[in-house]
Amino acid sequence: MANRTLDSYTVGEVARLAGITVRTLHHYDEIGLLGPSARSDSGYRLYDDTDLERLQQVLVYRELGLALDDIRAAMGDPGFDRVAALRKQRTQLAGQARRLKRVIAAVEAAIRAEETGMRLTKEEMFEVFGDFDPTQFDGEVKERWGDSDGYRESARRTAAYTQEDWMAIKAEGEAINRRFLDAMASGVDPTSDQAADIAEAARLQIDQRFYPCSPEMHANLGEMYVADPRFAKTYEGMAPGMAEYVRTAIATNAARTS
Repeated sequence: MANRTLDSYTVGEVARLAGITVRTLHHYDEIGLLGPSARSDSGYRLYDDTDLERLQQVLVYRELGLALDDIRAAMGDPGFDRVAALRKQRTQLAGQARRLKRVIAAVEAAIRAEETGMRLTKEEMFEVFGDFDPTQFDGEVKERWGDSDGYRESARRTAAYTQEDWMAIKAEGEAINRRFLDAMASGVDPTSDQAADIAEAARLQIDQRFYPCSPEMHANLGEMYVADPRFAKTYEGMAPGMAEYVRTAIATNAARTS
């Protein structure tokens, strides 16, 4: 046990400094990724500057999309070189910065197009998505659901979307996926109300942006996220087991609204 010193921080203070939750710090401690260097006489976690440096490293790795198990393995390696790791991260972040620069240029082009009435090409319209084209499955979708009210409504809405609209949709989707990732990483049960609330946010995005999506329809989509290799690859690329986690959360949300 130890008394708190001027250069130590409580779990609440560290959470506020890092912009994460106390529960996330507790989870990092439980899985051996980041534990406090000391505890107070009352048993409370106390973190020092070295702990904060390690947390910074963890959060940078998380931002780059690494799974917690991979982060723990890398940082637990006696040969782990913090400077080399930071240099590698700098290179990756510089690449992201270049992409963001291209995105900003694309947005500026969209603004000019809106102001002048000029039509954007398909390539310009979806440049913001990088290698992902949200229309790439249009032919298949039309063949499977072209006669459905949902397909017609989605086609009607998306036909009027500008690049800014697609950017907003992409940002919304990324925020929802980040919530799923954080919940899974923190050990949140996919059958809990907390996970179901995230699933409801995902359902509402579809409902508001594309076509009316009932909880039952969303549950069917959740099954496709696991069964269809393309969807599964997307989710599993974020974190192993995520496709199943999302499907379970969606099913939980559908069940509680039935």
